[in-house]
Amino acid sequence: MRLLLIHTAGAAGSVALAEGQEVVAAEALPGRSSSERLVPAVRRLMALQDWSLRDLKAVVVVHGPGSFTGVRVGLSAAKGFSEAGGVPLIAISRLALLAASAVAEGDKAVHAVLDAGRGEFYYGGYAGHRCVREALLSLDEVSAAISGESVLVCEAKVTEMLSAVHPRFVEEPSAGDALPLALERIAANEFDEAALLDANYLRRTDAEIFAKPKAKSTVQ
Repeated sequence: MRLLLIHTAGAAGSVALAEGQEVVAAEALPGRSSSERLVPAVRRLMALQDWSLRDLKAVVVVHGPGSFTGVRVGLSAAKGFSEAGGVPLIAISRLALLAASAVAEGDKAVHAVLDAGRGEFYYGGYAGHRCVREALLSLDEVSAAISGESVLVCEAKVTEMLSAVHPRFVEEPSAGDALPLALERIAANEFDEAALLDANYLRRTDAEIFAKPKAKSTVQ
C-alpha cells in the first residue's frame, strides 16, 4: 500500500512517500518555499521510487489550520494529484497531527495549541486519536480548556504565551508523521470527497468578528 503525504500548513513544509507502515522517501520544503517546491518535490520523489500516481492507495494532506497560503497550496496540490491518479484523498488536521505525538506516548487527554495570530490560538482537544473539539480561542479560553492536562505546542511564541500552564514543546510534525493517522483512516475506509473538502482554517467569519452586540431591550 503506497501513500503520498503532504504537509505545507506550518512554518516549513514537507512531502513523503510511504509503503505499508514505513516512510520510504521524504523531502523538506524550507521556509515559505512550499508553493514553488511542492509539485517538483513530489515528482522527484515519485521518479526516484519509480512510482506513478495510479500506484497510490491514497493522497494524504494536512489541511490546516495554519498558514493560509500553505494550506491552500497543499490542499490544491493534493486534490490535483488525487484526481490525476484516480485515487482517494485523506485530509488530516494539523492539530490532530500535533496531538498524535503525545497520544503515541500514552497520554489519554491531549490538548494541541497553535498560533492563530491576533492574540488568538488554534486549539484542539483529543481523547486518544478522537477529536473532542477544535476551535479558535482566546488566551483565557485556552487556559480554561486545558484544565491541567497534557498540552502540546510546536511554536516558540505559543510556548512563551502559555508558560503558565507548562506546555510540552515538540518539533513541528512532518508529512511522514501523518502516516499512522492515515493508516487508521484507511483501515476504517474513511476517505474525503475532494469536491467537498475545504481548508481547515478555524477562522471566525468577518460577520462574527465585526458584529456589534445587540442593544438590550428597554421594554419592561
